[in-house]
This record gives sequence, C-alpha cells and structure tokens, in this order.
Amino acid sequence: MTIQYYGYPKCTTCRKASKWLKDNDIEYIDNHIAENPPTKDLLQKMFEVSGLELKKFFNTSGMKYRELGLKDKLPTMSEDEQLALLASDGMLIKRPVVFDGEKLTLGFKEQQFEDVWKTS
Repeated sequence: MTIQYYGYPKCTTCRKASKWLKDNDIEYIDNHIAENPPTKDLLQKMFEVSGLELKKFFNTSGMKYRELGLKDKLPTMSEDEQLALLASDGMLIKRPVVFDGEKLTLGFKEQQFEDVWKTS
C-alpha cells in the first residue's frame, strides 16, 4: 500500500510532517483530512494496526472536539460509534495521520518519523 498522508494544510504540525517526508524523499499520497477524511473501515484498520487506544485518534485540542463535549461522551460510546464519529468529520482526527497498511503515525514527532518512515 502506498503511504497515505492525512493532514490539514493550515496546520503547522502537518506542514512540518509533510516537509519531513519530502526532505527524506518519501513518496506519499496527500489527503486533505477535512475534505477527504479516512473512511470508517480504513480508520478501523488504522486503529487495529496502531496498537493505540482509540481515544488517541481524537484531536482533543480541536474546536469541534470541545463543541461536541466529547471529553465526557467518549467513555460511554462504543468503539463502533467512535469510529463512525471520526469518519464523519476529519477535523476530529488527530493529525497528521501517516499510514501504509502496516505502520501508522499520529501527529508529528521527528524521532518517531525517523524510526517508522525512514528506510535505509
């Protein structure tokens, strides 16, 4: 699977991640997370591959997250409901998301990108 990158052009962290990928000659498909969010099925696969808690996929500092009061609602929602919610609005997803079918990174930490995406 080609590396899929889900980011938001106005997001500083996303721009840093995109620049890192380009600077390291890593080819990827750029997806605008608000206009083209990952589907529920793809999010399910990302979640399974990541080994992370599902709540880590939520952009907890985003306006949408706060507007919807998700801090209080998430603990009572099923995994299926949470995945459907994430798929319904890309702005709820922590970004950037970089995924190749086997590996996934959420957010941007340069050392993590070095460890996960740099091929030597």
